[in-house]
Amino acid sequence: MNKISIGCVGLGGRGMGLLRDCLLPRGDVIIAGLCDMYEDRCDAAKQMVKQAGHPGPAVTDDYRKLLDMPGLDALMVTSAWESHIEIACAAMRAGKYVAVEVGGAYSIDDCWRLVRTHEETGAQCMLLENCCYGRNELMIQNMARQGVFGEIVHCQGGYHHNLRKQIAYGLENRHYRYRNYLSRNCENYPTHELGPIAQLLMINRGNRMLMLNSIASKASGMRAFIRGEREEGGGNGGSAGGSAGDLNFAQGDVVTTIIKCAGGETIALTLDTTLPRAYSRGYQVHGTKGMFMEDNMSIFIDKKDNEYDFEWHKRWGNVEEYRQQYEHPVWQEYLRGDIKGGHEGIDWLVISDFIDAVKASAAVPINVYDMAAWMSISCLSEDSIAMGGAPVPIPDFTNGKWIGGYA
Repeated sequence: MNKISIGCVGLGGRGMGLLRDCLLPRGDVIIAGLCDMYEDRCDAAKQMVKQAGHPGPAVTDDYRKLLDMPGLDALMVTSAWESHIEIACAAMRAGKYVAVEVGGAYSIDDCWRLVRTHEETGAQCMLLENCCYGRNELMIQNMARQGVFGEIVHCQGGYHHNLRKQIAYGLENRHYRYRNYLSRNCENYPTHELGPIAQLLMINRGNRMLMLNSIASKASGMRAFIRGEREEGGGNGGSAGGSAGDLNFAQGDVVTTIIKCAGGETIALTLDTTLPRAYSRGYQVHGTKGMFMEDNMSIFIDKKDNEYDFEWHKRWGNVEEYRQQYEHPVWQEYLRGDIKGGHEGIDWLVISDFIDAVKASAAVPINVYDMAAWMSISCLSEDSIAMGGAPVPIPDFTNGKWIGGYA
């Protein structure tokens, strides 16, 4: 297959970004259809496609009409979190490849529905977890595979991102995060940090996650931010700033989740999006021979670095020393050309892997078992938080296939 025909569902900021940066520049993709519930978004996306020299695509507010289009090979879903699994299952039942943007699940039933739809239809569904393609994440994975860190014992990660303005003005910008932060208290966006960790720990491929405990702090950040916006605006912080400041947000400012794995490893995840802070994914890998810490971009190797035990700041930022020997092959190849797409190129890589799978009629690299396991952390953490941090089991969505190293 030299070219694939794809439909795009969800044309907000994320959908438009992937369309502009990762689909339209390619010569092997035909944009067959566009779908969004808002007419102005559809119009803007259609204009973008035409300006890029592509034929005018079909436009609809009902994704099912895209699935009925003859010759459609794949669907890309970048709509609101609540709709992801429903649309993914419909696409698989229609025999289409489907790529789904990240977010957390709302129920375990939905996760099982995703898995069972794939198993009944044989159709492929890929989670577009771009952080699995991060340059640092892949280099650290490569080092771990070569035993540099010894036996891996513990990993950490987080979604540390100041999203206060996006949430506060969510009504004006028609962003789904607003209603989620009002109504839910959970690890609502787990896959950015969990995806690379799960791949490093071979989750669903010889290992699996067994249980979790989650605790949430109080929710004060959004109210303080919105009141500050109101004061700075002379009492008028905009429609969201003017009204949301009096609302009680359910989402705790900091959520901490601890996961236990079958292999004995532990994983610590942190959600921190409603307080002032710098962006970080807080990635850490701890093994019997060394560790990696993203926040100061440092690798500590036993014996080699022990003399810096109490003056480690002298070695901060030493990751670059390891690039030549341990750069992942994906990035060795990528760096030979132009880095394309958003988020420092990782959007291009994740979309490229999906398109390559469609063209080859092959299995996708981040499959429904990964998608179900990673997304389930949201609803499971919600249960744990509601029960005061009680342990909650994580289902085995592979039904035992993980033991043989394949799912």
